[in-house]
Amino acid sequence: MSETTSTKKEEKLPLNWRRALPSNNSNAEENLVPEREVFGLIPRGFNPEDYLRVADIHMFKEPHEINKQQHHTDQYYSPKLIVRRGQLFQIQIDFNRPYKPGTDKFWLEYLIGRYPQQNKGTYIPVLVGDELNPGEWGAKITHKENNSIRLSIMSSASCIVGKFRLYVAVWTPFGILRTVRNSETDTYILFNPWSQQDTVFLDDEKEREEYVLNDVGVIFHGDVNDIKLRSWSYGQFEENILDACLFLMDKAELELSGRGNPVKICRVASAVINSRDDSGVIAGSWDNTYTYGVAPSAWTGSVDILLEYYSSKQPVRYGQCWVFAGVFNTFLRCLGIPARVITNYSSAHDNNANLQLDLFLDEEGKVDTKTTKDSIWNYHCWNEAWMSRPDLPVGFGGWQVVDGTPQETSDGMYRCGPASVQAIKHGHICFQFDAPFVFAEVNSDIVYSRMEKSGAQVIEKIDMTHIGKLIVTKEIGGDGMMDITEEYKFQEGSDEERLALETAVMYGVKKQITQDTVYHPQTDVDMDFQVQKAILGSDFKVTITFKNKSHNYYSATTYLSGNIVFYTGVMKSEFKKHTFSVTLEPSSSSTFDVVIKSSEYLSELLDQASFHFFVTARINETGKILAMQKATVLEIPTLHIKTQGETVAGREMSVIVEFTNPLKQTLENVTLRLEGPSVLRTMKKDFRQIPANSTLIWEVKCTPKRPGLRKLIASLNCDALRHVYVLEFSSSWRSHFAGSISQDLLSPEYSQLSVPTRH
Repeated sequence: MSETTSTKKEEKLPLNWRRALPSNNSNAEENLVPEREVFGLIPRGFNPEDYLRVADIHMFKEPHEINKQQHHTDQYYSPKLIVRRGQLFQIQIDFNRPYKPGTDKFWLEYLIGRYPQQNKGTYIPVLVGDELNPGEWGAKITHKENNSIRLSIMSSASCIVGKFRLYVAVWTPFGILRTVRNSETDTYILFNPWSQQDTVFLDDEKEREEYVLNDVGVIFHGDVNDIKLRSWSYGQFEENILDACLFLMDKAELELSGRGNPVKICRVASAVINSRDDSGVIAGSWDNTYTYGVAPSAWTGSVDILLEYYSSKQPVRYGQCWVFAGVFNTFLRCLGIPARVITNYSSAHDNNANLQLDLFLDEEGKVDTKTTKDSIWNYHCWNEAWMSRPDLPVGFGGWQVVDGTPQETSDGMYRCGPASVQAIKHGHICFQFDAPFVFAEVNSDIVYSRMEKSGAQVIEKIDMTHIGKLIVTKEIGGDGMMDITEEYKFQEGSDEERLALETAVMYGVKKQITQDTVYHPQTDVDMDFQVQKAILGSDFKVTITFKNKSHNYYSATTYLSGNIVFYTGVMKSEFKKHTFSVTLEPSSSSTFDVVIKSSEYLSELLDQASFHFFVTARINETGKILAMQKATVLEIPTLHIKTQGETVAGREMSVIVEFTNPLKQTLENVTLRLEGPSVLRTMKKDFRQIPANSTLIWEVKCTPKRPGLRKLIASLNCDALRHVYVLEFSSSWRSHFAGSISQDLLSPEYSQLSVPTRH
């Protein structure tokens, strides 16, 4: 060997002089497993046929069979066996002759990845014994008949989650004989919220049905004063979705040995759901431009997005927060982690990590957009995942915030969480991951300040109640709204809430107020304003009210600024400026109206019809400034769905979507989408034009696959009109009915079908 070659060899050796295996971070890759593993030399006359040999393996993997029924995996559209860890499942092995316990010896081998190792949990030999220990790998013969045996297998409650390859190994005096590679015996092992030994155990059956098994949900949006909802098809059981979700962990290069830990899985998934720094699933767009892609408002569910990414390996265009949250929810529920989508109204985006929202005013009392970097989103959607947190002190398990929307980097990547909801509520933001950012989203104060010519910073107002006004999720077993604000924060203004904020400040990096800061709020004059609810395309008014609590006469110069904003609070343009003077008489209230005409905003309107109004008033006698801001959303027209024909599984029926254009203009390049898990895959139809005041009717034929309660989701999208969904109805349609449905069963944003089994 030459000196140069020797040097190259030495450079490849690791520091501990051991040969390391490459990273094992792909579930899809496999290694070659020998069918024969001989012990030394094979003697003459050795014939493998003389020994016990596996003829066939029965996995009991059909939806109606014992394994999928007991493991709550019968809804997955997959021909493979899918089980949950830490729970018994059954297989049957047929041998070439009757099994003899005294002389025959065999065991099972489960492998995952290309470089399986026993100490990493990626190679699992399962021995056949007389007893099974709960939550530990083992197998036991429960029945013998002729050449067949029935095995009851227990998997580890901390097992890696993924797709395992199964081999049966038979011992002979001269070597080991294995079954050939057979993809039909592949076994998916998922998290198990039904097992007390699993870190994702959830002890309420109704919650498990909602947060693991429900494949359609409701996502809330709009504004805190005008809450809207839309349905979302999670579709976690649809064909190839499980493989697509496993691929995401491969894409994130998460070591297989770490895939039994829900904390690690959530951490890497929150990064790979977005495409900012790792070419992940969804490319975000917040600039109202969706060229060469689908507008975020047009998506009706996660299935199309995940399957497109799984196929192309390229980011899918486009998404915003509810799309990231919807797809993330599918990923979590598909793997067996209980999950739900959360909406936080008036959600803060703290750019400088000081746990407060800093709004800087100019000399006239207007917001200085050059120096103000923090923003307030009308709403923001994220996810909660249920798990224990052995990496944190006792009491911080349960719901954890995880967020796939790219807002700020964490450990060098755009991701967020998992952060304990309990830690956020009590201000213990020192616990990983990203608790300070989430705390600021729900419980920071808004500080209005301006800089005087002397250099002194004057704080005009501190608003302690605007941020995190309402935090909601879908109710269990229905489609109503469940208020969970108190899970994130104590009652606003209470001693407990202020203590939580002080605790967060102690643990966080909040900047201390300098000595030059002066805070003397105006106390004897109050100002408020209300925005009239209005339909898109109509005029409306803003009503400003002053209340002079003193015995003094005051005059005020008032400025109203109306802005077209993205729902993230980022301003696109100012469409309304109005300045007026008012006289405030002692101990009295005064009301003033400002009319907003449709001609002022229609040409500039963004896809969520969202406005932001900012009103400031300078009290001329004292120089004090009153400031207040509010967001509002216009009412958008809706879709209607109805059905025709027998609603029987296996029989064709019709779904009819109707839409009437209420605007005074023709809608162009309109796209309709319709989908429903177990009813039909996503259908899409383009319409060139919908004239003003005309009605569009689209009929789709479909054949429901399964009996039971089913839901249809539709959306309409065009450049002039987005976020058009189905009309909201009362909650009476929640009940399950057999036979044909009535018009009363049409549900919020979807039609609800109760499909009986075909006879």
